[in-house]
Amino acid sequence: MFEIDIRHAQGDFKLEAAFTAGDGLTALVGPSGSGKTTLANIAAGLIRPEEGRVTFNGETWFDSERTIFLPADRRRIGYVFQEGRLFPHMTVRQNLNYARHFRPTRTNEAADARLIELLGIGHLLERRPAGLSGGEKSRVAIGRALFSAPSLLIMDEPLSALDPARKAEILPHLEYVRDEIGIPILYVSHAMEEVARLANRVVSVAGGRVVAEGEPGAVLGGARPMPDDMEPATFISARISHHLESEGLTVANSRAGRIFLKRSAAEPGDWVRVYISAQDIILGIGEPGNLSALNRLDGRILGLAERGGSVWVTVDCSGEVVLAQVTRHSAARMGLAEGQPVSLLFKSVSIDTQGLFRRQAPDALP
Repeated sequence: MFEIDIRHAQGDFKLEAAFTAGDGLTALVGPSGSGKTTLANIAAGLIRPEEGRVTFNGETWFDSERTIFLPADRRRIGYVFQEGRLFPHMTVRQNLNYARHFRPTRTNEAADARLIELLGIGHLLERRPAGLSGGEKSRVAIGRALFSAPSLLIMDEPLSALDPARKAEILPHLEYVRDEIGIPILYVSHAMEEVARLANRVVSVAGGRVVAEGEPGAVLGGARPMPDDMEPATFISARISHHLESEGLTVANSRAGRIFLKRSAAEPGDWVRVYISAQDIILGIGEPGNLSALNRLDGRILGLAERGGSVWVTVDCSGEVVLAQVTRHSAARMGLAEGQPVSLLFKSVSIDTQGLFRRQAPDALP
């Protein structure tokens, strides 16, 4: 368990934050300049805060009252930076082997070979970073961080410089790291699809303070205020039922109702967390006509809130809270009010399978 409770000032910016991160991936989210990277650097020992305490699995890394500060090279942390920071004069193999010098135990050649295979970088070992694509550099940077056998992995927006195709290439490898390596991950990001797919836990930071922490749906879903650069969304827990191979669809069951997804890699029985952008939902009253949207969830309006030029409509769908965005004109024309029955319509293609968090059966639906 990683625990941080610190106070720190950098010029006029003051950081006063406390949170915990356990197994799996904890995402630090928030607008630019909110303190996410500073918190990551404090965790890594790259910045010494003015006051507070940082501990990991019972070991004190920093305590201002006891004048304890464990330097970065003694914290056994793997750090993946936004730009990778591979050594340009070394081959991929040499970059990986360099990280071995920081291991507390002897090299396990079989485990290293498996990591290289699972990251898909075996054919890159004799290349130098200048000859790698953006996605390849990211995979090598992740491999180098893991080759040091860290106790904690910190990733600071590792996919922000990649185009959607390269992100799609990397995300399955990050899932492997989260599920198979067995070390806590602190992941800085402002990309909702990354957080939706990868995070077990979310810590939302604004103005140098932690404003919310918990399960992604609780922190980023429903009517909660969102970080400025992240789109409001809904997270729905569901079980994969079956695939419709000829139609390219996957069917999942949730408390809110049946959901059609684009064909995904999840298998029947797997639990998924479906991420739906509030902007992709069409709100309807009464029976809809002949529409192309396959997904329809029925519920009652819990609340309405004006934000900017839009109205955010919170709907209870049999216990699942779903958020939809409509214009003020539409809300007035439809006469939307609390307690009103409505239908929520959205296309299968609106559900980005790149943002689909998956756990294999037999994990129970929370």
